[in-house]
Amino acid sequence: MTGRPQSTLAREADVHLDVSVSREACPLNLAPTASTTAALVMGDALAIALLDARGFTPEEFALSHPGGTLGRRLLLRVRDIMHSGDRVPLVHASTMLKNALMEITSKGLGMTCVVDDANRLLGIFTDGDLRRALDQDLDIASTPIEKVMTPNPQTCHPDMLAAEALNIMESRKINALIAVDDRGQILGALNMHDLLRAGLN
Repeated sequence: MTGRPQSTLAREADVHLDVSVSREACPLNLAPTASTTAALVMGDALAIALLDARGFTPEEFALSHPGGTLGRRLLLRVRDIMHSGDRVPLVHASTMLKNALMEITSKGLGMTCVVDDANRLLGIFTDGDLRRALDQDLDIASTPIEKVMTPNPQTCHPDMLAAEALNIMESRKINALIAVDDRGQILGALNMHDLLRAGLN
């Protein structure tokens, strides 16, 4: 790449790209300003064209930058950071609100999943739902969780990219997601803090 196609370097090169500019951005038209920008743009264009020609994938990029933010966005999956097993807050639909609050407190995710007799996901109860319930002056000792839960909550798949889960939370303005398999069985749960701790900010 040169700014002078008639230069010795340009004439001796097997391939020459003309990146000359009509005028530098410098008020005196002396300091290389517009010309350096043109060279940078052409260099980036060549790099991207080469990536495309080689079929370079996001996964390959992530493997060469595993510790950085871009690497985490391309490699980290929901299953890598979700809470699973006994760490998933879970209550039956008939559980009284008082006992559901104990489950939320003990698991520390600011929410609990609500399930039926077949352990199928019915809803979610979050800190926000609690505030709304308290505004109604409900008796937490006699109110079943199914009366105040949010039904049909947003879910995700464990193989989903964690960055995609973050986008869902941000776009829907929610702080938690429940991870389910293809049959809808609960496999895990995560909240916004889990994603931020993983460096997805």
